Amino acid sequence: MEHIFTLFMLVLLQAVLGFDNLLYIALEARRAPENEQAKVRTWGIGLAVILRIALLFILLKAIGYFQDPLFHIAWGHWVEGTFNLHSLIVLAGGVFILNTALKEIFHMITFEQTELKEMKEKAAAAKVITWIVLMNLVFSFDSIGSAMALTKVFWVMATAIVIGGILMIALAGSVANFLQKNRMYEVMGLFILLVVGIMLISEGGHLAHLVLWGAKITPMTKATFYFVIGILILSDIVQSRYQKKLLAKKNKG
Repeated sequence: MEHIFTLFMLVLLQAVLGFDNLLYIALEARRAPENEQAKVRTWGIGLAVILRIALLFILLKAIGYFQDPLFHIAWGHWVEGTFNLHSLIVLAGGVFILNTALKEIFHMITFEQTELKEMKEKAAAAKVITWIVLMNLVFSFDSIGSAMALTKVFWVMATAIVIGGILMIALAGSVANFLQKNRMYEVMGLFILLVVGIMLISEGGHLAHLVLWGAKITPMTKATFYFVIGILILSDIVQSRYQKKLLAKKNKG
């Protein structure tokens, strides 16, 4: 009974922590040809679940290898930090997501060329699946670390990962369709990804005990992250309704 309750809590945890991952998958899959996007999402999440279970097994057996320092940098009073494999993976993932979000936001600014660029920049399905799998592994460290704080039973954590993966496959299509039908929410989605990138970079810097100009890098808490996301969603809803009200008033006039 204890394991069942723990499994329920882990599935709930996977759902909460998987929001940003699901959003990334929905946006990233759009880079593939339209007739292959559903397959890309399914294969990307499915392969990521298998690798996430493998990563869980490795972390349970050899977590020290991810935490052992690899190198130390000290550039006067400007930069100082001790990096391990965990911090490097999280930092790289944060930089990649930040770059992806900024690039897509820039494309939206150059609106007159957006559709043409989308046609030219369609990537091969295998390439998109690869990026989805890799970024899923970056997000895995957070969810697996939280899971290991609740239990050390492998089958319980593995089952929660599989259930979480099935839920993501089921929801990914709905999220992608929603963004496709409501293109205005893509901007909000990209800014959420921007915040995700900043969160991962701050977490990676904290793991590396990074100090910049005498100030220690502290990680963005989940509470802060969801508060910022809530503000973004609320402001988008208010702006949307205000624009509709102005449009209706203009039409009446």
